[in-house]
Amino acid sequence: MDHEGLRAHHDLGGAQKYLCQGIDQAAHALTDFDKEVDAIRGVLGAKGVMTVDELRRGIESLPEADYHRLTYYQRWICSIADNLLARGVITEAELAAALAES
Repeated sequence: MDHEGLRAHHDLGGAQKYLCQGIDQAAHALTDFDKEVDAIRGVLGAKGVMTVDELRRGIESLPEADYHRLTYYQRWICSIADNLLARGVITEAELAAALAES
């Protein structure tokens, strides 16, 4: 049975359309952005505000086009923002103001 149609867009393991594409296994440095996002996730986890499971669920719920367009840590920050909004930790206005400052 062909299970390709049953996969979620984030489930890439063994997907036929990716089998012939090489994987870049070269070491790469994390950017400052990557480190900051990882630190934010760590603090939120330590404070009990957000779990790794919530992070993963948020990443997996990104629209397919966004999932494939965004980098690894960009997916993380989208999930973090969505979770903080859903929990009422931040408001849309606060998020918009913070984004305008950056």
